[in-house]
Amino acid sequence: MTSPPQARPRILYVTDLAYQARGRRYCDEDIDLTSRLREDFDLALCHPLDAAGLMDGFDAVVVRNSGPVLGYRTEYDVFRKRATDAGTRVYNQLSGRADMAGKQYLLDLTAAGFPVIPTVDRIEDLDRLPRTDRYVVKPKLGADSIGLRIVPADRLPALADGSVLVQPCVDFSYEVSFYFVDHDFQYALYAPDTGQRWRLETYEPTSADLEFAQRFIDWNGIDHGIQRVDACRAPDGGLLLVELEDLNPYLSLEALDDTRRDAFVAALKASLRRFVGA
Repeated sequence: MTSPPQARPRILYVTDLAYQARGRRYCDEDIDLTSRLREDFDLALCHPLDAAGLMDGFDAVVVRNSGPVLGYRTEYDVFRKRATDAGTRVYNQLSGRADMAGKQYLLDLTAAGFPVIPTVDRIEDLDRLPRTDRYVVKPKLGADSIGLRIVPADRLPALADGSVLVQPCVDFSYEVSFYFVDHDFQYALYAPDTGQRWRLETYEPTSADLEFAQRFIDWNGIDHGIQRVDACRAPDGGLLLVELEDLNPYLSLEALDDTRRDAFVAALKASLRRFVGA
């Protein structure tokens, strides 16, 4: 007797296909990625505002290019609470300690001595930062460079009130991003032109580069999900963390060759199968 076909895992894929991002086309990435995931999963797409009401009946919810949650913070909090209360599998796992929870982690990592751009949030702590003529000021709950300003030192007393982060303006050589599925490194991309953050090229990391990036992945402790470690090459040649994106990192898959893109998709499929127990 022929065995009945095994049911395929059902995935609710959360994306905002209409979101306009500077230098990136979120919709293209998600259209391409979902076309590949459909080979292994039964898939439905929904807008982030609809996720809380639709997630019942799916084996997992995959949050991808859903845009900054600043514009729908209340609805996002409802989604998180309902998912947590119901034990819904959410990918990335909702236990992230980095951008998923705001920017407090940059203060925590600075205090703990991690290789991050030095960060404070109060005027009385400015002496912990290297002296410079320019500082970067950004909201603790910011995303996608929303609200980011570069200001001279004399403007800081009126701004550093605990609601923003203050960092020295680093004259870095380039920015580089390391992409992980679960705890496994997948690929790295960098922007050789500092004026064009999203014109990316393949980057071949050294063992020291990978050790740097892996340290933050291990610190965050997400077992199931996609994370992007963004760093800059400082004047002394070392890497400093810019941010650890653990909520819905854009993947820049269009910058990869077919071999690297196929390898990433295969790693993602395997991760999702483990996540849902398939």
